[in-house]
Amino acid sequence: MDVIPAIDLRDGKCVRLIQGQYDRQITYRDDPVAQAREFHRAGARRLHVVDLDGARLGHGVNADAVRAIVEAVDMTVELGGGIRSEEDIRLVLDMGVHYAILGSAAIRRWEWFTEMTHKYEGRLILGLDARGAKLSVEGWTAQSGRGLWDLAAQAGRLALAALIYTDISKDGMLAGPNVERTRQLVEQVRVPVICAGGVTEVDDIVRLKEIGVAGAIIGRALYEGRIDLESALAAAR
Repeated sequence: MDVIPAIDLRDGKCVRLIQGQYDRQITYRDDPVAQAREFHRAGARRLHVVDLDGARLGHGVNADAVRAIVEAVDMTVELGGGIRSEEDIRLVLDMGVHYAILGSAAIRRWEWFTEMTHKYEGRLILGLDARGAKLSVEGWTAQSGRGLWDLAAQAGRLALAALIYTDISKDGMLAGPNVERTRQLVEQVRVPVICAGGVTEVDDIVRLKEIGVAGAIIGRALYEGRIDLESALAAAR
């Protein structure tokens, strides 16, 4: 199981949005490269990066910061936010990012996304960000008509690197992840499931490992010292 620290980028800085709301931002660090190096020194080998500006605007905005992170640390980097076309996918992978995360574009253009998973086999991750059982899109600013379970079932038949499930109600709240719904996904789909949202303490890592998740993404709890990254990595091992 991977423990995956998160860097959310807005205006080139490391921030967190409470429950995905852009007007509820906490800014933690001005230098994302320094933050990535700190995570790497603690032993993390994988990094979750989100271009929040890109997610909201529909195109990559923080590419310079992402490229600097990739060049600075020897980590497996996954990137989401504003990846809406095949050109975007190519640009992301060409800059050295290992996995491109698609959410809004995949949900709205499922046939196209299915084609992309064949063309970029094992390099794409599907982001399923949900409020309850309903999926959100456009940087969580809009609700999709698609349901979580329906899309997860279809995703299980694709050549994905992983599926990232985020319970938006838990994100940034330091209240623990949605273990039960994550467990249901792990049991129902045939691709690795990564849990995001609410991971706060080492016990959360232990519980997620027990249900068979492939990884856990941690953001605010790391920045505010609620969880020690080295301890989390040890628990995952």
